Amino acid sequence: MSHSEDKELFEGKWYAHPVLRNALIAGGLTGLAYALGHLGFISPVMETALYAVAVPLGGYHWMREGIEEFIKEKEVGIEILMLAATIGSVILRMADEAAFLVFLYGTAEGLEEYTYARTRASIRKLLDLAPKEARVLRDGGDKLIPATELVVGDVFRVKPGESLATDGVVVAGRSSVNEAPVTGESVPVEKSEGMKVFAATINHEGSLDIRVTATYENNTLAKMVHLVEAAQAQKSKTQLFIEKFGRRYSPSVLLASLVLLVVPFFLGGSVKGWATRAVVLLVAAAPCALVMSTPVAVAAGIGRAGRAGVLVKGGAHLESLGKIRAVAFDKTGTLTLGKPAVSDVVPLQGSASDLLILAASVEKFSEHPLAQAIVRRAAEMQVDPQEPLEFSALVGAGARGTVNGRTIYVGKPEFIQELDVAVTCWSQVEGLRKEGKTVLLVRGDGEILGLIALRDEIRPEAPEVIAALHQMKVKVVMLTGDSAITADAVARELGIDEVRADLKPEEKIAAVEELEKNYGAVAMVGDGINDAPALARATVGIAMGVAGADAAIEAADTALMADDLRKVISALNLGRRARQVSRQNIVFSLLLLAVLIPLALLGMMTVAASVFVHETSEILAVANGLRMAGTEI
Repeated sequence: MSHSEDKELFEGKWYAHPVLRNALIAGGLTGLAYALGHLGFISPVMETALYAVAVPLGGYHWMREGIEEFIKEKEVGIEILMLAATIGSVILRMADEAAFLVFLYGTAEGLEEYTYARTRASIRKLLDLAPKEARVLRDGGDKLIPATELVVGDVFRVKPGESLATDGVVVAGRSSVNEAPVTGESVPVEKSEGMKVFAATINHEGSLDIRVTATYENNTLAKMVHLVEAAQAQKSKTQLFIEKFGRRYSPSVLLASLVLLVVPFFLGGSVKGWATRAVVLLVAAAPCALVMSTPVAVAAGIGRAGRAGVLVKGGAHLESLGKIRAVAFDKTGTLTLGKPAVSDVVPLQGSASDLLILAASVEKFSEHPLAQAIVRRAAEMQVDPQEPLEFSALVGAGARGTVNGRTIYVGKPEFIQELDVAVTCWSQVEGLRKEGKTVLLVRGDGEILGLIALRDEIRPEAPEVIAALHQMKVKVVMLTGDSAITADAVARELGIDEVRADLKPEEKIAAVEELEKNYGAVAMVGDGINDAPALARATVGIAMGVAGADAAIEAADTALMADDLRKVISALNLGRRARQVSRQNIVFSLLLLAVLIPLALLGMMTVAASVFVHETSEILAVANGLRMAGTEI
């Protein structure tokens, strides 16, 4: 049941896998010997000789592993049980059954290892999506070079329909790019100068010139693949428990079989009969299906998640995702887009467009996020702002400028009031603030011209995600450093169960601890940097939108490459599915052992029958675990 590194990386045809290939050859020899011997074409001696060739050939790999494990680690593994059963069958002059055992066990072991290897290697296919050559711009022209020769600072060109060789920043051109290989999102993303792009993503209609920010071996895709491979090697708590159980259980089976050998000397009966029972017990009680109940499901599940842009950093975290009873979300940049937008334009004089023209004209040259939001809204409404004269930014208060000879202020209500202007619209200001909005007043000619309200936009998919979590019977909580008024307004709109506002980073940790006491396993969803302490403390920390961000990936147990909240639901569903499959395999394996062990002790099974049932159950457990690879997420 061990998986050495070379087996994990095997990517050839199934029949070329060493363990499976040798087992099949051994099976062919066994079948040939049995047929020829029973048809009288060869002598019993020749038949036995063919069995003698088949046994070491089919059992070489797993017998060697079992012996090495016994010598180096002083542990009795499943391979030792099967080796003892094989030797016992030979001693009892059941060479045909010994060969049959080696053939079936070797085949099951080969299929298991091949399946595990393919599951572990499937994520590597993503690396093939990145082109092996790049069109680098040098010496006034472009030339194709191996992608591995790209260095940070190089500029390469990607034409329509081509894939990107590595990560970079667009320095010229405009196009849409399909980022599905990295983020799992197939909807193309618009890219223009100054924007990040990633290896293996597919350029659509326009040509892009890209400055390299990561080498071919160190780009986002390569890091993602390496993270998934490392995660697949990490074991879940259930798997660790089963392995610990197996280390004690297997020696017990061997000891029980040895006890059966001495029974006839004390209780009488046929020595061969009891010895046969001992051999059958070795096979029937071997916990192969139980030991394989979780690793294939875990590896397949993590690989499937990785191909969808969800990085689960280990079997323990995948298992924990299936136990989540509450999800705590950060607000800014998680439930919201982290970018303010104009929500209300309320003129007290003139029209909304007139008010927006004045405000956008004043804010045209400001770099403040609220100012940029006003300018964007003017562009959306096709309102053309003017060039302000005598523009000045009033730090912490607003901005001032001259528009058409009028001095216009755009700022906080409290600041405008300090200008000796009577603010008669406080009820409107307070009403908008209770909705979680930031309110700016526009003042000109000594009077208030109107109000502009802004708010951090809620993510379009957020209501769908909150509703889905409620359907899953999961509590939804918001943990934010924002004010209670703003947080409550967003929570009411989304239907969030519980809100904790005005939290400092250390207070978020305490909040997560309290949620775990109240509800059980808690997932914390944030940006992976500002929320790193809370992400680390939660049962599972989920960082979202982390493509290309090393710090964010490191901060969490699960990293969502795409900036899409729906991936949280995908991750939780995958965890639940993995736990379900593992439980199915465990129950099936334990029930099988509960049936086979009494039959073996009562002498009601032959060696061949016990081998057939045992190896068939192992293959079924592997096949059930492999279903995780096709899970819809």
